[in-house]
Amino acid sequence: MLDWTDRHCRHFHRLLTQHARLYTEMVTTGALLHGDQPRHLDFGDEEHPVALQLGGSEPADLAACAKLAERWGYDEVNLNCGCPSPRVQRGAFGACLMNEPALVADAVKAMRDAVSLPVTVKHRIGLGKDESYAFVRDFVGSVAEAGCEVFIVHARNAWLEGLSPKENRDIPPLRYEVAHRLKTEFPQLTIVVNGGIAGDEAIAAQLAHVDGVMVGRAAYHEPWTLSTWDERFFGAPAPASDRAAVELAMVRYMERQAAAGVPWAHVARHMLGLWNGEAGARRWRQVWSDHRLKAEPAAAVHALAQRPARAAAEQGAPAA
Repeated sequence: MLDWTDRHCRHFHRLLTQHARLYTEMVTTGALLHGDQPRHLDFGDEEHPVALQLGGSEPADLAACAKLAERWGYDEVNLNCGCPSPRVQRGAFGACLMNEPALVADAVKAMRDAVSLPVTVKHRIGLGKDESYAFVRDFVGSVAEAGCEVFIVHARNAWLEGLSPKENRDIPPLRYEVAHRLKTEFPQLTIVVNGGIAGDEAIAAQLAHVDGVMVGRAAYHEPWTLSTWDERFFGAPAPASDRAAVELAMVRYMERQAAAGVPWAHVARHMLGLWNGEAGARRWRQVWSDHRLKAEPAAAVHALAQRPARAAAEQGAPAA
């Protein structure tokens, strides 16, 4: 979820669910070891439980970055073995690592030796058009021998040639049964399924076969769906009473961020799906997306957003 699940997005999602585990964007080892570490690693205490997702292939570098994750207070380190983008391939990590299970195992062992945090792996179920189950079974088996106990399985193949990253999220067919079979063959492992899962019923159906579900794009584009998760899946009270309360909490957060020099637009972009399906949602999004308002304080934009939304609701405008 590069450029999506930054700390402002995670703050927003935490207002909707207190118990679901949140993941950072994939951060490369080079960016952490040679770049601005606070910019990549800082997060709010309210984000727990939160995992740092790493992109890299050199065991020593990954171990050094895992130590940074532990120092910063993350709850998990996740190694990305699923991203198919050409840029990631040029760095010899992401989905192409599935061709090198021994290297992934070495990386997992190096990170586990360096920190006490759980080290997990996110991966695809195959590469290219080869749909052999043996490929992903052997990958999981090899990495599990290095001590990895949690595998997040994006239930599509990754095509390293011929498809864009966007097409790789849609064109290779979803095969959830592969993740289910992994759970059957490796009952001692925690298997989390990912890919195209949207809505509580779809999540519940998957939980009949695996230990967990990771939701990406659906959670981002339809964030209000997260508000039911704590009650349904964790047996805990729902933290969000209504959408207006969540929006107001985000405005207060934007004000605090503005005092630290962060423009409110950097935060507001993550909540544009909050009112989806409600009357006036389109006009509300237009206000929060209006570049002409960027110099105004967040509270003033909030007030403007309420007026068209209320007017649309009073006129019975269709939901959008």
